Amino acid sequence: MAKGCLFGGEEGRPEVKHPPRLPALNRLNHVKARALSGGSLGLSARRRRRDRRGLLPWSRRDAAGPPPLWRWPEASVMSVLDVLWEDRDVRFDVSSQQMKTRPGEVLIDCLDSIEDTKGNNGDRGRLLVTNLRIIWHSLALPRVNLSIGYNCILNITTRTANSKLRGQTEALFILTKCNSTRFEFIFTNLVPGSPRLFTSVIAVHRAYETSKMYRDFKLRSALIQNKQLRLLPQEHVYDKINGVWNLSSDQGNLGTFFITNVRIVWHANMNDSFNVSIPYLQIRSIKIRDSKFGLALVIESSQQSGGYVLGFKIDPVEKLQESVKEINSLHKVYSASPIFGVDYEMEEKPQPLEALTVEQIQDDVEIDADDHTDAFVAYFADGNKQQDREPVFSEELGLAIEKLKDGFTLQGLWEVMS
Repeated sequence: MAKGCLFGGEEGRPEVKHPPRLPALNRLNHVKARALSGGSLGLSARRRRRDRRGLLPWSRRDAAGPPPLWRWPEASVMSVLDVLWEDRDVRFDVSSQQMKTRPGEVLIDCLDSIEDTKGNNGDRGRLLVTNLRIIWHSLALPRVNLSIGYNCILNITTRTANSKLRGQTEALFILTKCNSTRFEFIFTNLVPGSPRLFTSVIAVHRAYETSKMYRDFKLRSALIQNKQLRLLPQEHVYDKINGVWNLSSDQGNLGTFFITNVRIVWHANMNDSFNVSIPYLQIRSIKIRDSKFGLALVIESSQQSGGYVLGFKIDPVEKLQESVKEINSLHKVYSASPIFGVDYEMEEKPQPLEALTVEQIQDDVEIDADDHTDAFVAYFADGNKQQDREPVFSEELGLAIEKLKDGFTLQGLWEVMS
């Protein structure tokens, strides 16, 4: 029996009926949405996969493409998140250009006497704390450095470590995870009796964790209070549009649309908790498309947020065009100077990062190509293992091996080796 076939052909054979194939250039890639009894954003809350071909809620007539006179210019923009790596990656020995602050990144604190006890024990260095990451570099050899994004941090603790410069002393332990690989970093303050290393890093990381509304795509959050948008610090409302339809079902949902300098917010008039918040950081494209409801505003979010597609109906057409123009203008301003929402100030203002960055000097040495070493090997979270684990039989290899640490697989270890 053929799956998904419609029966009724001759002699009991299944008669397969295929929907009419639409022209490739005019096919709209939207996800089929359902209106759930408890309320759902449907189109807004369903992820769109690029290998699926579905239509919602545009009719086949509309999907085939409007007449040329109905075509409206589409505004396609690049998500700021597509080029943002500082808070979402762990990098070793980066270039001097990558050590510089990006637009929106602010240097919060600078500590001059910090030792990288895990990978460069005995080497005095400088620790820079920004609103997106932690940067450490050696004072003697600036090309030896680290960049640790806050989004990769799993845990921050203080424990006793063995430093070559200070002996047994209290140190800052940072456990991170980047691309399924765990790294552990240990930093020791070489200034006796100073808690500044602990207070700065822990407080700024907490500020980053509590300001995700500036950076993350949110559904069904506590956005509205007394029919008004709950503004974030540094956020300003530029436009409020009533009577905007969210095209999440065949009949749509009527609500209110807010345009601010940080994000776009929509909520249903009948249920304030039925809402969506789209930061400009997560917007990938802004388009005007024709649908069975007429011209609609279509917003696509970045892949990191799930690749959501949201449709909104704004009347009249003049107001729709004006809103798209305003959103594009605010998005350009945001891209030039993003607001990441990490607000933390030190009592003593540090010098600008550019003034603290040391120009890298090209070493006049010959590198032996046969000696392959990786800078991040010293930072593996299992690097301080004191003794081997008990041997176990591996059916995959057919021999006895050391028992793997929890969370690790043979396939994953082979991928690291390759």
